Order: sequence, then structure tokens, then C-alpha cells
Amino acid sequence: MRITSTSCICPVLVCLCFVQRCYGTAHHSSIKVTRNQTKHTEGETEVHHRPKRGWVWNQFFVLEEHMGPDPQYVGKLHSNSDKGDGSVKYILTGEGAGTIFIIDDTTGDIHSTKSLDREQKTHYVLHAQAIDRRTNKPLEPESEFIIKVQDINDNAPKFTDGPYIVTVPEMSDMGTSVLQVTATDADDPTYGNSARVVYSILQGQPYFSVDPKTGVIRTALHNMDREAREHYSVVIQAKDMAGQVGGLSGSTTVNITLTDVNDNPPRFPQKHYQLYVPESAQVGSAVGKIKANDADTGSNADMTYSITNGDGIGVFSISTDKDTREGILSLKKPLNYEKKKSYTLNIEGANTHLDFRFSHLGPFKDATMLKVIVGDVDEPPLFSMPSYVMEVYENAKIGTIVGTVLAQDPDSANSLVRYFINHRTEEERFFNIDANTGTIKTSKVLDREETPWYNITVTASENDNPDLLSHVSVGIRVLDVNDNPPELAREYDIVVCENSKPGQVIHTITATDKDDFANGPRFNFFLDERLPMNPNFTLKDNEDNTASILTRRRRFSRTMQDVYYLPIMISDGGIPSLSSSSTLTIRVCACERDGRVRTCHAEAFLSSAGLSTGALIAILLCVVILLAIVVLFITLRRGKKEPLIISEEDVRENVVTYDDEGGGEEDTEAFDITALRNPAAAEEFKYRRDIRPEVKLTPRHQTLSTLESIDVQEFIKQRLSEADLDPSVPPYDSLQTYAYEGQRSEAGSISSLDSATTQSDQDYHYLGDWGPEFKKLAELYGEIESERTT
Repeated sequence: MRITSTSCICPVLVCLCFVQRCYGTAHHSSIKVTRNQTKHTEGETEVHHRPKRGWVWNQFFVLEEHMGPDPQYVGKLHSNSDKGDGSVKYILTGEGAGTIFIIDDTTGDIHSTKSLDREQKTHYVLHAQAIDRRTNKPLEPESEFIIKVQDINDNAPKFTDGPYIVTVPEMSDMGTSVLQVTATDADDPTYGNSARVVYSILQGQPYFSVDPKTGVIRTALHNMDREAREHYSVVIQAKDMAGQVGGLSGSTTVNITLTDVNDNPPRFPQKHYQLYVPESAQVGSAVGKIKANDADTGSNADMTYSITNGDGIGVFSISTDKDTREGILSLKKPLNYEKKKSYTLNIEGANTHLDFRFSHLGPFKDATMLKVIVGDVDEPPLFSMPSYVMEVYENAKIGTIVGTVLAQDPDSANSLVRYFINHRTEEERFFNIDANTGTIKTSKVLDREETPWYNITVTASENDNPDLLSHVSVGIRVLDVNDNPPELAREYDIVVCENSKPGQVIHTITATDKDDFANGPRFNFFLDERLPMNPNFTLKDNEDNTASILTRRRRFSRTMQDVYYLPIMISDGGIPSLSSSSTLTIRVCACERDGRVRTCHAEAFLSSAGLSTGALIAILLCVVILLAIVVLFITLRRGKKEPLIISEEDVRENVVTYDDEGGGEEDTEAFDITALRNPAAAEEFKYRRDIRPEVKLTPRHQTLSTLESIDVQEFIKQRLSEADLDPSVPPYDSLQTYAYEGQRSEAGSISSLDSATTQSDQDYHYLGDWGPEFKKLAELYGEIESERTT
């Protein structure tokens, strides 16, 4: 099978295609279809075999933008099985089959029914198959082929980023690159010259040029001056077909602006200027302006002004206004027409940002001369001093002279001057001034401790022209007199520890005085000699305006006295000297060995433990509940107490207990222990309390004589014997206890009774070294020793 195509890309190829159609397609097929055959020698029969493939497809070409009235012929499909009898049917499927491309199912001719655009779709993929028209069975396997759209020059170049705006510095060298422009062509760049673009300049010569291949725009002249022309509009054209005749073209506009460089020096419009300034101009005020012109812009036109010479260089100053680029002339000193009537100034203006590439165009500065004419005006009075400082003592009488101010008329008329104080502020109401002489006097009594300094303003005016006023500031210092006694600098909280030693410094105090330092320090501290000597504390003057409080005795007890008072006296060093009295309050506190205060009041013990009020209430409530339980338990126990006499039927062994607890060793009234200490002290023979005796025992006088002759030990043995031999004893054991301690020891009693009244030289300071567990014991013995010492 063969394929033939009539797609041509030039008129010559079209002619060849026409000749091809006239003489058949055998010579145009790029692929030949061959059948598998075996050729025998001469005379033998040729044997045919089934072909492996009946057709092979190549690609077709079709021109885009076909505008003819008839469908465009694309090519022809032919199968080797086609004998020309119409039994073979050709079927076409795939992209555009039946809509764009149609096929003659008998001849296999393919036509394009629509105009195609390569820029939208470059190729189409289709499938062809030959089938038997009678059986509808395929004669060949389905094959795939491609129809490519052949490009023609139907798209002009385009500048997608235009129009352009670009800048280039003025005075640039010729050939300086400005911008590169790029045009794109939608045609096929791989086929012909349809997409080959060249650039040219249509507008903007002779100032700029463009590279035909790269599109780079460059300057074409030397020293292009922005001050002469600033903006340029350049039109660039891009043409395809390598610029040949018939090619398509597109253009864009490039707006080029020359940026400024400092290539122009400043220039004053005139070489001589004249300025009128009245002599009444205030110092620091602006009295005139001057300006030099610069053709440059931006920072290249910035300049500074200076006074380079002239007799007014010390009277005037010049500064630069950065916004307007003007020179502002200001007054440094007051003008006086009567002394000098004119001044001459040489003023220079120079650029601040220089470009050394253009230094040959300089110098970048200019100078001019300014003549200042001083105008005569009627001036206000002039004080002899710019300000006054005066002094006056406090507590001075009303009308005391403070000082005098003086003002004169500076004009030749020399008019009389009057003075006054406006009294607009509270400070000015303390003073008056004599309108003719300018003498200032007090109008109220002054207090330095309340206001040590007064600032008032005195105004002077001419009698002939009261509207001309001048003002001067007067400062009045109030001098101090010793009218305030010294006093303690603050309220002192002084603490003395219970374990303090004699001569120990417990606090240092200082004083203050409202008077000035001349009448205040140095301070003297002392005790009032009219009072008796304090046995507990004393005062020591440290001679540095402080005093120390010292203890006189050893140890203090806050249980005996927790607060002491110490009257002191303080005098100052003024003339005459003033003094005052004060009373210091000293609290007694418990302290650590290193002197740190532990507590000063009883309630501090609880606070130091960190217990809040709610916790204390809870603890007290628990204690009350426990006491109530104990009382209830005792009450119930007493209610169930069994009698001492037990029924005879109860043969259990019992122990009779007497719940009689004495008041301790110190209780000598609740229980008489004399009988145990001395058996002879017993007044009479007493029966046992747990039985009722029926047999009389030894007579009383015999018993007493027997008790006198024996000691307590034998007395107890005798009682034991009597109890064992008593026939009336109950048939169970009975326990009797005698608190007998034996005979008196030669070492003495170890009891603590009456020990508080015993004098002892024992030192209990070592108890403080035993740790916090013995802290309370150390405090108790410390208090006992302190009381004994006292």
C-alpha cells in the first residue's frame, strides 16, 4: 500500500505535486509496502504467502489558513488488497475525523474541509483501516498516522512588555546601554524565516540607536544635556522574515528620560544686594533672605550659604533653608543706629554634593556682596543690666529696701523713664517699686523656709511714649536667719534586746533643721540636766550631727517592763543657738545571739509561727472540745464508782484505790505529810478506814510511847503486822501506801521547792549555746538573773 500527499510549501512544490498526480503516486511514496514472496528458479511455480502487513502509514502535511472554495486535498490511502473493484472500504477515525478531515471510502482520498491554524493546533493524530465491504472484516490491521499543519507567515512580531519607560543619566558616553526590548513571533521558529525578527528604530534618531539582532537601545550622541532636553520618545520596530520585503512587523514606544547629574554650579542673579534692617530688630530673628540659582535638581542643587568676609560677620549669621534652598540672614547682636549705620557682608553659596567627573565645569560655588543698612527707630528704655540679682533677709520689716534697677532712653531725646511691677504673679505681690527711682521694697514679711527665691519682672517705659516698654528679670534671694530649732529627722523605732550588755549601742539618731546650713548644723545632742540620771540608757554625741543611744545596765525583761522613754535635747549651731527637746521610745524585745529581733510582744510568738487568726480559733476550739470530753469522762466515771465495802459474797481479789492527788510538793495544806516525816507527830491512833473494827487495840498512851521510840520504818512495819493479825480484816488483800522517803540525806534535798529564793552565782549563758530546743529555758533563767541583778 502507498500513501500520496499533495501538501506543498512553495509554488515549485505545488507544480511538482501536480505532475505527481498526472503520472501516478508510485514515485512519491516515501514508504513502500512489500509482500512476503519466495522466488523460485525458472520454470517453477511461484508460491504466495500471507503478508505480515499490508500497509504502513507516513505523516501527511496540510497548509494552514487555506482559503480556497474547495476542500484542501491532503493525501491518499491505498491498500495492496484493493484491486480497484470497490470491494475495499477505507475508514478514518481520530482527531478531526469526519469534521475536519473526510475520506473517500472507495478511493481513500483525504480532504481538509476547514481552514486550520497552526498556532492553535500543530498536528492531528488519526487512525486508518481497510475492511472488506461485503463482510465488514478488516483486511489490514488499524494503523496510526499524523497530519501536520504546515506553518505560513501569518503572525506579526509583538512587544508584550511595551510601552517602556526608562531613564539614563545625562552627559553619558555614546553607546551607553539604555534598555533591551524583545519582540515575540507566534510563527514556527524551526521552519523558514517566519519567526526570525530584526529590530530597527523608526523615531528617536540621532539621539539613540538599536541593535538589529539583540534589540539593545543605546545612546548615539555625546554629552546629552538634561537642562537642554529632558524627555525623548523612541519608536522601535520588529520585523519578521529577517526584515525581507513581505515580512510582518510590530512596533513599540520607549519613553526615555535623562536624569540629572551635578554639572551646573550655583549662580547668584546679582553681584550686589542691599538690605534694610531696623535697629529694633530682635536678636536671633531673621532679617532677610538671599538665593542662588542652580539648574540642577534634587540633591545636585543642594547648597550651603556662608559669610566669608565683611565688617558685619560678627553681627549677622546666615543659615540654609533646605526646602527652598534660600539663605536666611539672622541677627546675632543688637543693632544701634546711633553707633553704626551700615554693614557689608560677602556671601557665598556652594554645592554640597559634588561629582568629580564634572569638576572641569566648576568651581561649583558663587559669591555676592550684601550691604545692610540700619534704620533709626524710637527705641524703648534700655536697662543697665540684662538681669538683676538682689538679696534680703527673711523676717525683714515691710518696706525694707531690696535693691534698685536703672533704665535709660537710648535715643538722643533721652526721655524720662518710669518703672512698675505688674503684680500678675503671687511672687510679685511681695514687692513694690518706686516709679521714679526704680527702688524695690518689700510689701510683705518673707519666710525663707517657705520661699527661698523670688523671680519678678520689672517694666520700664518712656514718659513721652508709654507704648514703648522694656522688661528685665530680677531675682531676689531670701537670706536665712536662725528662726527654726532643730528636730529629729524622723520618728525612730528603737529596740533594745533582753540580753543587751552595758555600754552597747542600740541605735543612732540624727536631726534636721529647716534653716540654712549656716544656722543649722552642727547639731549638739545631750540629756536634760534638769532631770535625774536615767539608770537604763544614756546618750553619746558623735560630733558628726548624729548621736548614739547606749545601755547603762545588763539585761532587760519585757515581762517586767516592755517600753522605756528617754528625753533628749538637740541644739543647732546658729547665732543665737536654738534647741528643742524630744522623747525617744525604746521597746524591749527578744533577740537572737547575733542581735536579730525575734519578737517584741506576746502575740508575736504566734505570728512568728506563721499562724493566722483562723488557725488560732481552730486550735482554741479543739482545746475546748478536748476539755469537755475529759470533764464528761470524769463525770461518768465518778457516777459508776463502786463502794469501798464489798459484799462478802464477792471473793475476788481487789485493790482499793483512793483518787486523792495532792497539790504537789508545794501543796502543804491539802495533805499533811508531817506524820510521815516524824511518826511522833501523829496525834492519835487511827483505825483503818475500809473496815469497822470490833476489837479494841492497844491503848492510846501506850501507842504514843511506842511511836516516840521508833522511827518511821519501824512504824510502818508495826502497821503491817497489825494489819496481818487483825481478825476483822476482809478475806481479800488490801493495799495501803505510805509516802515514806527515808531519813534525811546529808547531801541535802534535790527538790526545786524554794529554789527561787536561793541565791546562786550560777551563770546560765551556756544554755543559749544548746540550740533552739533550750531557747525558752535560756530566756527564763536569763529573766531570773536579770531580776536578781536589778
